[in-house]
Amino acid sequence: MFSLAPELQKDCIELADWPLCKLLLMNDSQYPWFILVPRKEGVTEIIDLSEQEQLMLMQESAQLSKLLQSVFNPDKLNIAALGNMVPQLHIHHIARFRSDIAWPKPVWGLHPAVPYTEQQIAELKQALQLS
Repeated sequence: MFSLAPELQKDCIELADWPLCKLLLMNDSQYPWFILVPRKEGVTEIIDLSEQEQLMLMQESAQLSKLLQSVFNPDKLNIAALGNMVPQLHIHHIARFRSDIAWPKPVWGLHPAVPYTEQQIAELKQALQLS
């Protein structure tokens, strides 16, 4: 049975369930930072998914990327599956701007997180058409 890694539960806000993945929002309002997690138990690598699931993951990643481009108009989209700290397969999608506080460095651990307010989460869900 699928369960979200404790680190992701602690650091993220659950936004939606897509056909394959759970869509999460990293609870750091300094960056539009989203995470897709395939709802498959014990998966640590993309190659652990079936070919059909791999295609679905790429489709959902592209869907999220297009959504982030249309809503945020970022200078760059950073998309990565690292897993060094959290082995559960999860794909980061971060809308980056030359004006963000970490640019051009990676966002990981550079600045303490600034949690979203309930109003910001509601506004974000509405902008992404998730409510």
